[in-house]
Amino acid sequence: MDSHDVKHVYGPVPSRRLGRSLGIDLIPYKTCTYDCIYCQLGRTTRKTVTRERFVPTETILAEVRRKLEAGERPDYISLAGSGEPTLHAGIGELIQGLAGLTDIPVAVLTNGSLLWMDEVRQALMPADLVLPSLDAGDDRLFQDVNRPHPSLAFERMVEGIAAFTREFPGQVWLEVLLLGGITGMEAEVKKIASLAGRIGPARVQLNSVNRPPAEEYAACLSRERLAALGRFFTGPVEVISDGPADGGPIEAAASCDDTKILALLGRRPCTPDDVARGLGLHVPDVVKKLNALLRMGKVRTKKAEGRLFYTASPTSP
Repeated sequence: MDSHDVKHVYGPVPSRRLGRSLGIDLIPYKTCTYDCIYCQLGRTTRKTVTRERFVPTETILAEVRRKLEAGERPDYISLAGSGEPTLHAGIGELIQGLAGLTDIPVAVLTNGSLLWMDEVRQALMPADLVLPSLDAGDDRLFQDVNRPHPSLAFERMVEGIAAFTREFPGQVWLEVLLLGGITGMEAEVKKIASLAGRIGPARVQLNSVNRPPAEEYAACLSRERLAALGRFFTGPVEVISDGPADGGPIEAAASCDDTKILALLGRRPCTPDDVARGLGLHVPDVVKKLNALLRMGKVRTKKAEGRLFYTASPTSP
């Protein structure tokens, strides 16, 4: 398969939550309902709540089919990518189409901001797993952390996630991303935990900054601190981190061209280990390729929390 034929499907990538995940990017870069201070993709360039058919669903399904026929067998197919996936007006048709194409479970990673809309909740019903986010316990911190579109109300967002969780036949895993000095304090966590109890997800996943954030003041919390704060939540709670994900068979780096690496780095900052796990390569080979791309100006580096991350340069395809 010519990797140039695939523009909206990427990976599989190593996922802290889903193992090896084949990603689908439904939205133009950084088109979102939020402008979160911790976002690994940087600041939102188009903040909107208007749902559109950004990419034909037939185009995406054809790309997934070619990717799977090429021998890729991920643990999940995930709808996420460069913006808020529920902004795509055809997301329901896409999920149904994926169910007809493969038995690989479909996960939707969403900020949950549009689940108050009946049509969005209905569109996600055929999915196997939905992972919404809740990053604040009140409107003040909602505005500070998520920087939502002006039309989005905090209470309506929370009730939308709760309504979806009550209706959805699959599982809902609620991600709570906590920030040092902002939301990672007991008083604030108790507020979030109260709302999480009202939502009633199958599990709560506590997270913090793991990659370079949009704003430098978005500080991470240690795993130990997250685990300590987990006691305020009821039901299953787990701390998710950037730990190793099973990567499947390792192949020679020669079988992976630069386009695949750039497609991955264009959607999320990665360490060499991340690239190796996601694309099934040896770490030393990945380092050689990344150094070559760095010399050509196709990738850039940035340090965060003592680790070196690579991202695609703006001019890279």
